[in-house]
Amino acid sequence: MIVASEATKKARLEWGDFYDPGGADLFDKARGFQAALAQEAADGNHFFRRPILAADGGRALVRDPEDGRVREVIMLGSNSFLGLSTHPRVVEASRDAARQYGFGTGAVSLYAGTTDLHVELERRIAAFYRVEDAILFPTGYAANVGIITALLRKGDAVVNDLFNHASIFDGCIQSGAALHTFAHGRMRHLERALKRATGPDHGTLVITDGVFSMEGETAKLDEIVPLARKYGARVMIDEAHAVGVVGPTGRGTAEKCGVEGEIDVVMGTLSKAPGGIGGYAAGSRELIDYLRYFARPYFFSTSIPAPVIAGLLEVFDILANDPTLHRALWRNIQYLRGELDALGFNTGKSASAIIPIIGRDEAAVKGMLRDLFAEGIFANYVAFPAVPKNRPRIRVNVMAQHTRKELDEVLEAFERLGKKHGIIE
Repeated sequence: MIVASEATKKARLEWGDFYDPGGADLFDKARGFQAALAQEAADGNHFFRRPILAADGGRALVRDPEDGRVREVIMLGSNSFLGLSTHPRVVEASRDAARQYGFGTGAVSLYAGTTDLHVELERRIAAFYRVEDAILFPTGYAANVGIITALLRKGDAVVNDLFNHASIFDGCIQSGAALHTFAHGRMRHLERALKRATGPDHGTLVITDGVFSMEGETAKLDEIVPLARKYGARVMIDEAHAVGVVGPTGRGTAEKCGVEGEIDVVMGTLSKAPGGIGGYAAGSRELIDYLRYFARPYFFSTSIPAPVIAGLLEVFDILANDPTLHRALWRNIQYLRGELDALGFNTGKSASAIIPIIGRDEAAVKGMLRDLFAEGIFANYVAFPAVPKNRPRIRVNVMAQHTRKELDEVLEAFERLGKKHGIIE
């Protein structure tokens, strides 16, 4: 591994350089990483932790880490795809609940941390997915780790799409189950993995993202479910980036693929389109009751504050009864991706509100992002290890609140800067 003294000798440092163990002092890697951070700052690459001062619709006020100035930007970096984090109904419900229930719950859910609002939100999530029950977790990360470690034990097997979210892999590793992977979206690879993984003496769980967070594409659930059933495996889907977005009414990837009611465990987050914080699992009553007592991140974590829950109740009412935002979002998705494709950008197989602009050279992608921000466009930078090497990207998140004028401003800048940095011809 690269330690501080060696870091200064390396011309270009990559984050992967700091993953390998080594050295007697555990903090060697942290000292060495400072050189990489200093290098990025010197290059003007301030792509992370840019302070948001206010957000409204598809725009936000951001403090520029380079010079401290406040600038208004078109926001293409938020996961609040429907703009519900600033919706008046949601904000007002949260304010009212703070007055009645206070700032936080002060207890885990099984003891004094469950309010009537928590019970109602679980009921609404279950109704949204047309299943028997649901359970709330403090974060989406905790939900994945909690579900997986509660269900899987040493001796069981789990089969993952190689592009699944990091929290899924972390839960699998913690569970002690035998971990198998299949090449992203490749059903023949999945079947080979199932043949290796399944057996009469243990349980097997197939897990896939519904929408892959760095690709924007959706899982082939209509093919995954029959294969899993053929080999006697259960199916879990992570709908973090699908809820409220994918499917004719926004109920997610299972709705899109026509397999609602056939997914054993539906996991989702309350922090993307729902605009709050938290995670959940939805499924049969017996599964959810089991998770309440054996999912450690649920059992041992203080519950989500009531003001957040109150806002989320409004969110799920909007998701269930008002298609306006869903339709507006998809008009924007189809327009922006269609125009980006026409300009020659590589957007992969995106079929959601996440549109990757995939490049080949990190320096070119970084240069374009710097220029975009200077022109008032906020987008996210993604590179290895979050995505494969030689496939860095600008991650564009579309919102329902973006106006056609704003999207046209984005397209004009992307075309001009994409040519400047050699990402398109």
